[in-house]
Amino acid sequence: MHRYLINSLFGLFALLSGFQPANAATTCSPLLSHTFPRLQDEAPQNLCQYQGKVILVVNTASFCGFTSQYEGLEKIYAKYKDQGFVVLGFPSNDFGQQEPGSNKEIADFCKNTYDVKFPMFAKSTVSGNSPNPLFKMLIAKTGTTPKWNFYKYLIDRNGNVVDSFGSMTKPSSSSITGPIEKLLGEKAQ
Repeated sequence: MHRYLINSLFGLFALLSGFQPANAATTCSPLLSHTFPRLQDEAPQNLCQYQGKVILVVNTASFCGFTSQYEGLEKIYAKYKDQGFVVLGFPSNDFGQQEPGSNKEIADFCKNTYDVKFPMFAKSTVSGNSPNPLFKMLIAKTGTTPKWNFYKYLIDRNGNVVDSFGSMTKPSSSSITGPIEKLLGEKAQ
């Protein structure tokens, strides 16, 4: 009991002071230093957990002509996830009001229709005057704003935006998979 209390107090001190043990991962990039609610249960998720991975960030919608891209996104996630790749989905109702449902309805749709397993976050704004903080930074760093649903941003293992892709570019396109494979071959610095 005594040891548990000491370890708990040390953990609290470390959390409050920002202390990290010598073997802790490198610091989180500013781009990933954001917390968003998970789509399924709205539990807070810090994006720093994806530091060191190659990331494809996508704004999604359930009732869009591009909605079938969920299938392609899930395929590339399954293909590359064991190599350090992740897709992060951000549902948004910004374009054509094509994501009108609640977070639960969106989660059910993604699971039941496309068996989406990659991380999805609660519905948020990704364009306009008040995009969520991640998209605000993605827009600032690339100079490109999502023009429609299923706009994609590619981030390297160091948390730097590498490229962006329009909605017409399918996840299976070599213009996306080629850069993903190249980035997966590089080490984080």
